[in-house]
Amino acid sequence: MESLKICFVSSEVSPFAKTGGLADVAAALPAALKNMEQDVRLMMPKYRMINDRKYVLRDVIRLREVHVELGGKVRTASGKTAFLPNTKVHVYFLFIPELFDRKGIYQDPATGKDFEDNAERFAYFSKAVVETLKLLYWQPDIIHCNEWQTALIPYYLKTVYADEEFFQGTKTVLTLHNLAYQGIFPLDLAPQLGIEENEAQPGGAFELNGQLNLLKGGILYADAITTVSERYAQEITTAEFGFGLEGVLKQRQKDLYGILNGVDYSVWNPETDRYLAAKYDAKSLDKKVENKKALCNQFKLPFQAETPLIGMVTRLVEQKGIDLVVDGIDELMKRGIQMVILGTGEEKYQTALKAAAEKYPEQLAVHFKFDEKLAHLIEGGADMFLMPSRFEPCGLNQMYSLKYGTVPIVRETGGLADTVENFDPQTGKGTGFTFQEFSVEAMLDAVDRALGAFQDKATWAKIQKAGMRKDFSWENSAKKYLKVYEKAKKKK
Repeated sequence: MESLKICFVSSEVSPFAKTGGLADVAAALPAALKNMEQDVRLMMPKYRMINDRKYVLRDVIRLREVHVELGGKVRTASGKTAFLPNTKVHVYFLFIPELFDRKGIYQDPATGKDFEDNAERFAYFSKAVVETLKLLYWQPDIIHCNEWQTALIPYYLKTVYADEEFFQGTKTVLTLHNLAYQGIFPLDLAPQLGIEENEAQPGGAFELNGQLNLLKGGILYADAITTVSERYAQEITTAEFGFGLEGVLKQRQKDLYGILNGVDYSVWNPETDRYLAAKYDAKSLDKKVENKKALCNQFKLPFQAETPLIGMVTRLVEQKGIDLVVDGIDELMKRGIQMVILGTGEEKYQTALKAAAEKYPEQLAVHFKFDEKLAHLIEGGADMFLMPSRFEPCGLNQMYSLKYGTVPIVRETGGLADTVENFDPQTGKGTGFTFQEFSVEAMLDAVDRALGAFQDKATWAKIQKAGMRKDFSWENSAKKYLKVYEKAKKKK
């Protein structure tokens, strides 16, 4: 396969800046592509939190002044570069002080509210990416954009830069990670973002329901669109999962591809995980109990080796089905299980779970703060992992769980349906327990099936080992992305 020049653009990249799975993908996929001899470079905004010394950021002389014009207003960006840790992938950090020199990525930590100028922030960043490429004299074959924050790039390339020879061979791919976030703003912002008047009129590429919708425009202008699992690619063309964009996605269906996110097994592997109390593999599953002990200790729960322990690492939001857990908590506790929940999110869920933890101090423990070490310990120490999502574009924790022999209990939606095979007692095949209907009863039924299997040690070990054999490495996904890039390149 020929080597392509790929500019990968994301509003967050791990470990520099992270709010969720997008940051993990934006680090892992470029690294996998680089390992396949592709010429890939990353671009992201330079936020205040990114420490120059820690990550060894260096000035780039030709990027000292990158002039970016939008809606008649010019701002000046500057660029620094560093390597993505443990890789040879160059990352360019584009800094526009008045837009990015502040605490927080998308929200003001003091108020918990989105920054009012987010549309302007990411429009300038998107245009700065294009201007930076010209200053670097690096002509990419593909600009791989992610989410609404970078969805203006395909539009700018096909309008503002349409006649520039430099970009004649450049195509765009836009990845949709979660359709619940679309970059919706007032229509009157369009001129400030460099969007033509006709495109913000009713029926225009960027108009939806009387508002400016940046993701919609990106979908219509990108040469190819991908999303993060095969099932989700089908689901988002329906009213149930399309969040109003199902019509637009149907229109682009022949250019829409579902590619499952991968797992970075250099980070998520019980054989090498530095956060675990005891490392283990499929042949030494008996050591897993040491992690259960450490986990109970961390959460101040009494350690009971034979009591099933269910873990959750989740955002406490409606999408994740946390309301099923809250509504079903008394029934869950009646089953004599223990449960640990790690996550941040909406106040109402935190309040309800805190009250439940006080009611069941020996069975339920919660921690409302993201903690990387605890997330790993839950994967290593829990017996089962619960993901009752309302919708789930891909989901990563169920794939981590499989690797850790922590049997997933999931709702059959999106990437969860693509990665977890329901255990069938008749055939003895399966890697977890799934349910279809979004209800407390259906979730409890799946939990009961898991608890039943847990009682039989031989059956349980068989399910654990079947999951641990699964391979969701990024290399498989990267190969599929390369095929999409090739298809995009051929587009006229």
